[in-house]
Amino acid sequence: ALMAVLAEFKVRILDLSQAVIHDQLNLSALVEIPAESMSAPIFKRLIYRAGDLGVQINFVPVSLPSYETWVSSSGKDRWIITLLAREITPAEVSRIAHAAADNGLNCDFITRLSGRISLEKPAALPRACVELSMRGTPKDSDAMRREFLAISRECGVDIAFQKDDLFRRNRRLIALDMDSTLIRGEGIDELAREAGKGAEVAAVTEAAMRGELDFKESLTRRVACLAGLDQAALERVAARLPLTEGAERLITTLKRIGYAVAVLSGGFTFFGDRLRQKLNIDYLHANELEIVDGRLTGRVKGEIVDGAKKAALLKDIAGQLGIDLKQAVAVGDGANDLPMLSSAGLGIAFHAKPVVREGAGQSISSLGLDGILYLLGLRDRDALGE
Repeated sequence: ALMAVLAEFKVRILDLSQAVIHDQLNLSALVEIPAESMSAPIFKRLIYRAGDLGVQINFVPVSLPSYETWVSSSGKDRWIITLLAREITPAEVSRIAHAAADNGLNCDFITRLSGRISLEKPAALPRACVELSMRGTPKDSDAMRREFLAISRECGVDIAFQKDDLFRRNRRLIALDMDSTLIRGEGIDELAREAGKGAEVAAVTEAAMRGELDFKESLTRRVACLAGLDQAALERVAARLPLTEGAERLITTLKRIGYAVAVLSGGFTFFGDRLRQKLNIDYLHANELEIVDGRLTGRVKGEIVDGAKKAALLKDIAGQLGIDLKQAVAVGDGANDLPMLSSAGLGIAFHAKPVVREGAGQSISSLGLDGILYLLGLRDRDALGE
């Protein structure tokens, strides 16, 4: 109705936006009124029409210099800050806004990506996410990221900071670690318990975490502890390794919109093959346990998939798909995932230790794997199961 009034006076629309929260609507229009219409009763007509509609209307004159300054700002870099958690409070939003403003960024608009929240029937595992579109050049990106990490630790939320460019909107590949990422738990730890060698394997794992062993040596020693284990133990362990929260929703949604999905794991192909069938995974690279006469020999067949190998495999798969590595997403929880995370356009540390979170570009610790959909800009209504 209001646009119909403007049309009578040959007004040109320069910008138009609308926002709705619950039943409150705000409509804004930036317009150019031609000189011949300036003496016409355009404002009076709009006021009368607004009165008929039962809405409030305000007019703010914009000078030509002010308008041209606004136009010139369109060339500035754009950034996306994503805040995700089980629930969002004003405290986190305030601190994020201060950190961004202190670094010279201005917020253009804020969008809720998560679904509407029922207060009468709250979800067992709620998700909340808002996306802030920012403009400007950060004074100190590293300092701002450190501030975001501090907010994440203190408030129990996740904050992602990405450049809003062509690659962010055109991801085509996701590569996931398996143990403690795609599935809950570590396959080798469960196998060690079956073999009665849980303490020995845990000691090797601790030595690796202290940096005393590299991944290849650590894996070799741990697999050696499994020598003689009955092959049937693999089936028993596979049956009790559940998918991580949100794993199926993430993969089925991304497959539907054309993503290729890869599992690049330092774990074992026995468990990976079952995930590939269940989730329709396109690429699987993991370590193969040697089995002779129905028992594990305590050795791995072929080249061990370590951190460097994961990064190389990610590059190879991107090449096969004919895409840039910036169009790839990589997800993992361990230090051996860092080469892969740093190679991808979007590297995400998932429920990882602090050293991995700090080394990765982004991290998720408050939600399940499907929280990754928010970092890709997808809303809940875009995902399967919503």
